[in-house]
Amino acid sequence: MNPRALRLRPALILAIASAAAFAVALARAEIPLEQRRSSYADMSRDNKAMQDDDTSNPGMLSVLDGEALWSEKAGAANRACADCHGDAKSGMKGVAARHPAFDARLGRPVNLDQRINICRSERQQAAPFALESKDMLAMSAFVAHQSRGEPIAPPDDPRLAPHREAGRAQYNARQGQLNLSCGQCHDDNWGKSLAGNTVPQAHPTGYPIYRLEWQSLGSLQRRLRNCMIGMRAETYPYGALEYVNMELYLMWRARGMKLETPGVRP
Repeated sequence: MNPRALRLRPALILAIASAAAFAVALARAEIPLEQRRSSYADMSRDNKAMQDDDTSNPGMLSVLDGEALWSEKAGAANRACADCHGDAKSGMKGVAARHPAFDARLGRPVNLDQRINICRSERQQAAPFALESKDMLAMSAFVAHQSRGEPIAPPDDPRLAPHREAGRAQYNARQGQLNLSCGQCHDDNWGKSLAGNTVPQAHPTGYPIYRLEWQSLGSLQRRLRNCMIGMRAETYPYGALEYVNMELYLMWRARGMKLETPGVRP
């Protein structure tokens, strides 16, 4: 089989999203709101302590790098993020909890990393950060850290609905050579053991997140790519609409849960 046949196209996903979501709703019930839990709850006592203590949390090193970038003038405009937004503690509080959000000029949702790069290109007139680069993760972690403890609050924007449903359809679509879906693991079998690890519910509460397996900070899209590789499915490039749609659905699925950025996971 042509590996590209395993890949879901954006236009196709958007076209069938409503019907697919309805079929999925009949076949699989989502996790009840009162039963949702962060994968933090499944970690060992030592790993929890690492996340809880900012002096031990390795993700805080990236937050500090992002804080420096926040005040650093850049680009032809010779402007820093702080020049427009002021103190990030107040100006950025809640921002990460409301992304992805719809960008009217682009006509599609953008995630937090893309929003940062839009500001960088248009306001600072500077080269955008490469997605998943050290600087991109640092700035994203710093901005998201300002929302730590805030409830996830996806925008109530009707323009996002088809994209959210596309993300839902993709989450529940069987993919790759293993013919698996995200929902089979994270909705149907959460809490069970797989290769000695507890299957999480896959809520995006801690991203960018520091994984001991990676020995580095990584975005939610990096984690999604890892899962797709595990299913032996073709991955998308960072920033692809497919990933943003999935992020949008996952944030809606985790609505009301509190952000933990930077999270720590095994």
